Amino acid sequence: MLYTLFSPSEGKLAGGDAPTDDNNILFGYKPRTEILTAYNTIVNSGDMEAIKALFGIKKESDILPYIEDLFTAPQMSAIERYSGVAFGYLNYNNLDAAAQTYLKQQVIIFSNLYGPILGGDKIANYKVKQGNNIGEIAPDKFYKERFSYQLDLQLMEHEILDLRAGYYDKFYKTKQNYTTLKFLKGGKTVSHWAKAYRGIVLRELARHQVQSLDAFMKLEIEALKVEEIKEVKNKKEIVYSIID
Repeated sequence: MLYTLFSPSEGKLAGGDAPTDDNNILFGYKPRTEILTAYNTIVNSGDMEAIKALFGIKKESDILPYIEDLFTAPQMSAIERYSGVAFGYLNYNNLDAAAQTYLKQQVIIFSNLYGPILGGDKIANYKVKQGNNIGEIAPDKFYKERFSYQLDLQLMEHEILDLRAGYYDKFYKTKQNYTTLKFLKGGKTVSHWAKAYRGIVLRELARHQVQSLDAFMKLEIEALKVEEIKEVKNKKEIVYSIID
């Protein structure tokens, strides 16, 4: 089976259903108790300056949608909750049921609050600016220490396509073979638009129910052309040109 590692987004949709069972998240809630409690304490402290710093938001009116108890707030699957550029191009709601199930079961998203979660894991609407500590806790170090071994076990018998932004290597670096993608336009690496093409690639994986890297390599993706494939140690990098 093919697992895809993916980044979260700053943008999120509000709302959701009633809270689900505590164990309905990859590796359970218990190992996350410390960091989730630290977040909840800050958010409900009434200290607007501390909340603004955590969220990376200056306007108080933009903060209010996130002021709720994390443990009783409405929940939504992560793949539906995130609404940034990559998720806009993924366009989850316009995929069929089989593709949606694929995304919920075979995508691992690296949240700045929840750490590694499956696309189908339900999470609250939250706000943590990338790179910020939550109280005294650095999320990347916290989750790298707690879940690297568990992720190694989870992924051991499977292939890995890593579509994360480089920052999320801090949360987890696999020891086994994996594949990444690089996007060029006019011979130059794209940054912002890489998010869009990661979303497009993930959409095609789901639409075609891709279960191996061999099958992925045979997939024709509109506007993308393979230029070269580089291999260094356990990393294979597929370099694409974006075609107008």
